[in-house]
Amino acid sequence: MNNNRIESIYFLRLFAMLMVVLVHVTAVFQSTLTQGTDAYATYHFINRIIRVEAGIFIMITAMVFFYKYMNQKMDLNELKLYYKKRVMYILVPYLVWAVFYEAFSVYTGLVELNFVEMTWRILQGESFYQLHFIFLIVQFYLVFPILLYAAKKITFFRRYMWLIGIGIEVGFYFLNREFSLIPFNSFISSLGPYLLGAWIGTYYLKQKAKIYNRSTIGWLLFAIIAGASFVYLNYHLYTVASFTLPGYVYLVVNLFYIVSGSFILFRLTEIICDRWPGIIPYVKNIAVYSFGFYLLHPVILKVVAQFVPVSAGEWFHMEVAARFLFTLVLCYFAIYMTHRFFPYPGLIFGKLPKKARFFITPEKPIFDHQKNVS
Repeated sequence: MNNNRIESIYFLRLFAMLMVVLVHVTAVFQSTLTQGTDAYATYHFINRIIRVEAGIFIMITAMVFFYKYMNQKMDLNELKLYYKKRVMYILVPYLVWAVFYEAFSVYTGLVELNFVEMTWRILQGESFYQLHFIFLIVQFYLVFPILLYAAKKITFFRRYMWLIGIGIEVGFYFLNREFSLIPFNSFISSLGPYLLGAWIGTYYLKQKAKIYNRSTIGWLLFAIIAGASFVYLNYHLYTVASFTLPGYVYLVVNLFYIVSGSFILFRLTEIICDRWPGIIPYVKNIAVYSFGFYLLHPVILKVVAQFVPVSAGEWFHMEVAARFLFTLVLCYFAIYMTHRFFPYPGLIFGKLPKKARFFITPEKPIFDHQKNVS
């Protein structure tokens, strides 16, 4: 494979995309199952443990750009090109779908037609439940050149970006709680996973060389413990309210899980790429549509829900699984057909390869892995 690329990015995007869809598919348990039952607790665990997907998306956003630009000069022309691509492949698709979901919400009776409120929701990423994340990502795109400059000029910052990100995020929580500094969803509240991705992108080759170290087992165990603790606290603090704790305790446990879970998944996907490089082209054919899945899946899920109802009986597991499968398949074919036949698919689903390839069609012949190891 191409040694100039981080091939694990495709697996990370695929896994994060699957988690996003699964989060919204399994959310039906809250209104269907009886609180306090084993089934309710099980689906609460599933629905919460996969919430690491947001951290993964944020992490890989930084990974890609820091890996590319850390050793590349970003002059004025490069900066213009950088922002031009972000506008064309992120901002334009976001606006298209924000307007679509505003119209969809009016049509389904979720909101009344009010252009002032509509404009405000679009500006803050509140047109539909999944779009708030795009609002957050746009902020990261805006501050990226500043963080890149700091990483290039300040050695301490570059070496300990992931730790500094955690510290800033926790510190911001206390400051914002006391002084209400920023009233909207700010990028600072997700700086931990972002600077983790920046750190991985900066030291990618060194990190890649450590995937088989014993530390991988340590990170895996830490992520499992942090994830289980996060789910446990969420259940007992905010679901059944069996006890109370200061908000910062939950914040720190959640942050530890997001960072460690994202990092260990990076290492595990690097191991997958190293051991089974032949599947990379096929995974890539699906992963390139991850942004499209993120934008499209809520409306597809609502359509699927009309034909696949769920009940609290013994068929609940099969019905949820069916919703998940049908949502994935219909999303993929909708994006693939748009990519293949629409003249400007990037304006709808973000940056896409020039040629639409069905998921079972490799991009190019698969070479012997041993000949491509650096």
